[in-house]
Order: sequence, then structure tokens, then C-alpha cells
Amino acid sequence: MLRYLTAGESHGPMLTTILEGIPANLPLAAEEITRELVRRQQGYGRGGRMRIEKDEANIVGGVRHGLTMGGPIAILIANRDWENWKLTMDPTPTGRETDPKGPVTRPRPGHADLAGALKYGQHDIRNVLERASARETTARVAVGAVCRRLLRQFGIEVFSHVVEIGSVGAKTDGLSFSEIRERAELSPVRCADQQAGEAMMRQIDEAKSRGTSLGGVFEVVALNPPVGLGSYVHWDRKLDGRLAQAIMSIQAIKGVEIGLGFEGARRFGFEAHDEIFYEDSRFMRRTNRAGGLEGGMSNGEPILVRGAMKPIATQYAPMASVDLRTKEPFQASIERSDICAVPAAGVIGEAVVAFELAQAFTEKFGGDSLEEMARNYQGYLTSIHER
Repeated sequence: MLRYLTAGESHGPMLTTILEGIPANLPLAAEEITRELVRRQQGYGRGGRMRIEKDEANIVGGVRHGLTMGGPIAILIANRDWENWKLTMDPTPTGRETDPKGPVTRPRPGHADLAGALKYGQHDIRNVLERASARETTARVAVGAVCRRLLRQFGIEVFSHVVEIGSVGAKTDGLSFSEIRERAELSPVRCADQQAGEAMMRQIDEAKSRGTSLGGVFEVVALNPPVGLGSYVHWDRKLDGRLAQAIMSIQAIKGVEIGLGFEGARRFGFEAHDEIFYEDSRFMRRTNRAGGLEGGMSNGEPILVRGAMKPIATQYAPMASVDLRTKEPFQASIERSDICAVPAAGVIGEAVVAFELAQAFTEKFGGDSLEEMARNYQGYLTSIHER
């Protein structure tokens, strides 16, 4: 019921996305989407590309007079750097002869370069790296911004914060979700622990001086989800599985945790689960070790999902590789890159989580218009309250 496609290359003229399934009459402005695109570009440790691109969303279909119309929503995001890449990325057959940069034949360790070139029969690795680039996530953040707008209509808020960079971990015990969110948005590394954030920046500086990169862990939080998003009936409808796949689909993500995650595997059973109580005319839990998900469904508690990002694969002190054409050893080629992109990855994580939640929400409550969806949602809440 809710789906999207993205198209475009890192140095092509633009990124395009089409999102289908958003109900009619949802208030939506391009400025809201652009605001999320700007957040994705920020963060201590980002590379030179972020100083070139000033991402701006251009809605070209599906919205009229500030309201969605019920049809597919089309969004364009121009690549400003396209001006410097017109010959290299020329889609016409003559472009090959006029390309001033020449083919890329030296695959970079940790990237899609070698596997992609072999899989698709490419002799120029640029045909792989242009689409495999994390620049593609710009379009996904645009999709996520629309989905966040839908979720917000029903009181569901999604945010993220960085909990680790390198060897530095944040301490947020005792902070409310609102405090974590507020502090993270003021931090250059999107960390709610100021002391840890400063230590993270020092490690990023050290990595830069050594010509290398740093990874880390971000957490995405969804507040006020209703009980019952997702399903236990089939494996591919389980919301935790869908969220895990969404986070893992982000470039450079190598691990996902929900709730206690791997820590839960180290505990006894009575330390790993959330007891159920009935207070104030509702079922509730005093802990949230499950991360808001049980049996493939939301249980009404905040949803907590973490993504572990490996260090960016491009190294300014390049690693050894082998030329695709000559088979001779070389130092891997360098494309412009970040030292640390974990703060940005958290924003992308918000987007993909928002999409999965919005998808599960539309599956559960349907509706061709926002008003119809709201009636269905309210009827469901009433039925639960009567239980």
C-alpha cells in the first residue's frame, strides 16, 4: 500500500523519488522535506561534498495547494555538482569519447566496486560507485520526511541520536526522550551526552590526521506508536524484521539491534523481558527491554532500533587493491569522502524507520484520505480502550 522508488547517480543531474500510497489531504510543504535534507548534510566529520551540495526538495507531482491528492508524490533533488561532471556522466553514446576523467579500474576495499563490476559486467567501476554511493540516501530522506509528516498527524514522532563513535560511548541514563532529542539536535555529532560528544570529535580529528575514518552506533526512537503495527502471522509482515532490513539497507551499516539487542543474549530470561501490569485503565510495562516490539508487532512502548555503521571505506591513506584491467597491484583510488558519517546515518535511519512505520500504519488503518484513515484509527483505539 505504501512504496517508493529512487533513481539517480551521485554525480548525475538529480535524484528522483516517487512515493505511492500517501492518503489525500495530508498537509505537505517542500520546506519540510528540505529541512530533513539539510539535517542529513550536517555533522562533525563530513566531507567536502557537503559544502558543495545545498539539497532542496522540489515537489513535481502529487501535491496541490499544500495538500496531497492521493496519487504518487514525485520529488526531485538537484545535484549542484552536476555542472562539474556533465561530460563524465553524459548519458549519450558520445560521452565515452569526451569523458575527461577516464574509466575507474581500481576497486576500493569495503565498497561495492569489485563485486558490482563483476556482477554487472562493468569495465568502468564508475558505473557501480555512482549508484552505490550514499548520495542515494538523499532521496530516501525525502521519502522519510513525507512519512514523518503522516505519522505526526497521529502523534507518532521519530528521532535519532548517536550513542557511539569509535571507542567513545554516550551516557543518557536519567534523561527523558525529549531531553535526548533536544540535546542531540544541538550537538555537532548529534550526541545527547556533551562530554562524550566532545570526546567523539577528538577521535574524529585523530582519524583525520591519520588519513582514516571512524564508525559508530546511532539509535532511532519512535514515540507513541499504537499497539499492533506489524503481524505475527507471516515472517515478512513482522515489523521488527522489516525495521532491521530497512536499517541494514543503509550504506555502511553492518549491525542492527532492537531493544536490548545483543545485550539481552547475555542476560538471564527474567532480566531480558518486560513484565506486564494494568494501571490507569491500560496495560503497560515499566521497562522496555524489548524495544517496543514483541512477536513482530509494536506493543505500545517506544520503538528503539540501533544501527552499527562501519568506518567509511574510502581511506585517505589508501589500502591495497588490484587493477580490474591489468590485474596489477595498486593503491585503491580515492573518491571524495567523509571521516565520520554516523550523525548523518542517524538522520537516514529516522527516514527508513519512518517509512516502515508509515507502511505498517497504512496497512493497518487504510484510507484513501487522511480523514478516512483518522476514523479507522480512532475506531481501533476505541476498541482497545473498551477491552
